Amino acid sequence: MFNTEPLLSTVLKQDSVAVVIGLSGVTILAWLYLFQMAGTMGGMRATSPMVMTSTPAPWSMADARIMFAMWWIMMVGMMLPSAAPMILTFATINRKKRERSQPYVPTTIFALGYLTAWGAFSVFATAAQWGLQQAALLSPMLIANNVYLAGALFVCAGLYQWTPLKHLCLKNCRSPLNYIINSWRNGRRGAFVMGWQHGLYCLGCCWLVMGLLFAIGIMNLVWVATIATFVFLEKLFPRGEVIARISGVLMTAFGAYLVVTG
Repeated sequence: MFNTEPLLSTVLKQDSVAVVIGLSGVTILAWLYLFQMAGTMGGMRATSPMVMTSTPAPWSMADARIMFAMWWIMMVGMMLPSAAPMILTFATINRKKRERSQPYVPTTIFALGYLTAWGAFSVFATAAQWGLQQAALLSPMLIANNVYLAGALFVCAGLYQWTPLKHLCLKNCRSPLNYIINSWRNGRRGAFVMGWQHGLYCLGCCWLVMGLLFAIGIMNLVWVATIATFVFLEKLFPRGEVIARISGVLMTAFGAYLVVTG
């Protein structure tokens, strides 16, 4: 009788490779979009009512959709690399269930739940951007034009790095296997909820750090990449908790400096 186990093993390994390729492809596409958006932002400022003038104009629904898409795609590009170990852990559990002929769900459902959490954050970020622009606190370059606002954002982000909530969320983000084992839910809905909950943990880690984009430039891709790298190191490198605390001190000190010297 023909032995199908080697063939099945090869297919399952290829499935994990496909997950890696898929995550890499989506991340690259997100960054390509951001580069294109940054390159065309100048022209958009010249024609859109979002342009900051002495009297900020209201957004249209098209403006809101554009900015929401920008934020969500930015979050995809920034957060997928650091979420890859969790998504791959879920894919590995799925692979083992397939090997035992047990019910399994596509890994994309877990990933979609994760990205939906960041989509929810993007709604909040879009609303915050609208409010700041209407209050004339953002320049045409989408950067805070009030040094006290910038300083306050850095101080808040820095202090948050030391809070119990921050470190609870960071602990869950840094332990993919523990999270998967302790939070496992069966079925497609369960996979989506698991991804959503993990996204909320990541959001709990990073939401105030993401708020720094208002201080340093929403479309400043150098800083976007810097924050993405910081999040990656904090979540995946050894002693991530120490990285979080040290960065908290630095952010708080810099924010205080801006406020005092502003």
